[in-house]
Amino acid sequence: MSHPCLTCGACCAHFRVSFHWAETMPTLGGTVPEAMTERFDHHRVVMRGTSSKTPRCIALDAEIGVYSRCSIHQIKPSVCREVPASWEPTSNGPGEPSAQCDKARIAHGMPVLTPADWDFPTEPTEPPTEPPAPLAPLAA
Repeated sequence: MSHPCLTCGACCAHFRVSFHWAETMPTLGGTVPEAMTERFDHHRVVMRGTSSKTPRCIALDAEIGVYSRCSIHQIKPSVCREVPASWEPTSNGPGEPSAQCDKARIAHGMPVLTPADWDFPTEPTEPPTEPPAPLAPLAA
């Protein structure tokens, strides 16, 4: 099973993605390409395409509900990193519902995610091809 976000993309085609302009300035530690943004107000920029009546982020490569990828995933804005998918597991165990994830999926006619959507296999699916080598005896 793959990550549910790889077949979704709803959040990237539902919300305005606004963040501080410094995230576009490499000299200030920013990583988001400035050319992919537009000014929103004195302190914020938005990802191009997300400030319209029918938002769709310029970085989104997707057919909503079929396949989805962010073309700048490794350097995406902080606000994108802060929105978890509903029930996405964390290092502390099972995740929690995400109102933003649920709202975007419903708006695009998809069911909300459930804990069952995160049932990744925890055991290898095939047995090892060779038995492990025996341990050498301890010297006396």
